[in-house]
Amino acid sequence: MKKFISTVKNIFSIEDLRIRILNTIGFLIIFRLGSFIVLPGVDPSKLGDAPEGIFGLIDTFLGGAFSNASIFGLGIMPYISASIVLQLLTVGVPYFQKLQKEGESGRKRINQITRVLTIAITVAQGVGYITATILPTGAVMVSTSLFMFSSLVLLSAGTMLCMWLGEKITEKGIGNGISMLIMIGIISRFPGAIIAEVLAKGTSGMLLLLIEAGILFFVVLGVVALTEATRRIPVQYAKQVVGGKVYGGQRQYIPIKVNASGVMPIIFAQSLMFLPALVAQIWSSENDIANYIGSTFSDFTSWQYNLVFAVMIILFTFFYTAITVNPEQIAEDLKRNGGFVPGIKPGAPTADFIDNIISRITLPGSILLSIVAILPAFAIIAGVGGEFAQFYGGTSLLIMVGVIMDTLRQIESYLLMRHYEGMMKSGNMKNNPSNYAAAI
Repeated sequence: MKKFISTVKNIFSIEDLRIRILNTIGFLIIFRLGSFIVLPGVDPSKLGDAPEGIFGLIDTFLGGAFSNASIFGLGIMPYISASIVLQLLTVGVPYFQKLQKEGESGRKRINQITRVLTIAITVAQGVGYITATILPTGAVMVSTSLFMFSSLVLLSAGTMLCMWLGEKITEKGIGNGISMLIMIGIISRFPGAIIAEVLAKGTSGMLLLLIEAGILFFVVLGVVALTEATRRIPVQYAKQVVGGKVYGGQRQYIPIKVNASGVMPIIFAQSLMFLPALVAQIWSSENDIANYIGSTFSDFTSWQYNLVFAVMIILFTFFYTAITVNPEQIAEDLKRNGGFVPGIKPGAPTADFIDNIISRITLPGSILLSIVAILPAFAIIAGVGGEFAQFYGGTSLLIMVGVIMDTLRQIESYLLMRHYEGMMKSGNMKNNPSNYAAAI
């Protein structure tokens, strides 16, 4: 406890870090307040209980904004969908590939296109959201056409504000802003989920609650291990004599994460998984196929949903790893700095060697990631309450662990930079880049 208090004091004694933490808290408060501002023309008392199935999962990500019919009812999801589309285009379309290579100007142009596409996706998703979840409740107190127009404008503005908050958290706060918004929405539902589970089990179910808590503990340990697991590639640097002093010659390592893509494949896959159900429900009353798709993909315990979800996670893991980890660039940097992998020739052979390692560790990493992501479905089948099951592994836990570990790592780097003792007993977190000499 003494070490914890000392660490907190050290954190707030660093002015830059203190300002960033306070900025992050302020932006998150704005985000949470927006989740309770209901769209004009809606009677909140008629909205009913929180949705179940896939809509309930979305509501968990958005911290209740989805079921509240708030101005943040779509949250950051349209922006994530737009980012997915742009990342796919940068892989297959020459124009976007050229923009990506133009440096800062190209990134600004891509960001502008992403924002415009975000608005378009928000309007499309907003129509489905209003038609499928708000209008059927009879909570709308004004004309449908007026409500549709005003709500689409406000939902678009709310999504753009969420996007701005995420960018500001990344720029002036601590952690990844977009992931932080999703995480805070998830955490806001956690206390209610625990209370609901305790009330559902009652006094006679205390033993079962303890068993669930014990299993959840080990699931968390497994998720942390998956998040932090690395494959270290040894690197040798040639000795150089500069001014009578010898530099290099020691062995160092390039840490390649088993799950190098972090939580992004989960976020990407989840942002797309609710589209079939949302769109299909618009025509479900007129078409049997649309009704089947809507009912199947609204139930995230169905084997069809989980199969598609798992496959998408595996594909997105490979895709996101491919665009974030560049073996050719790593090999080129090593060669330029006089480094080499023992037994491997510099240049193209080194790039191929690193690429093979990434491919081998990404496959089991992506499979484990998909298994953890679909654990809530098995938890519900085993008798765990629906609300609590969302945190029983799955997307919610993966996002929380990934974002928290990334945020702690950033705080740790600030502490070590100012020569304070780190947050862990060893004075450093595992896999912190400062553990290894800069090889790239």
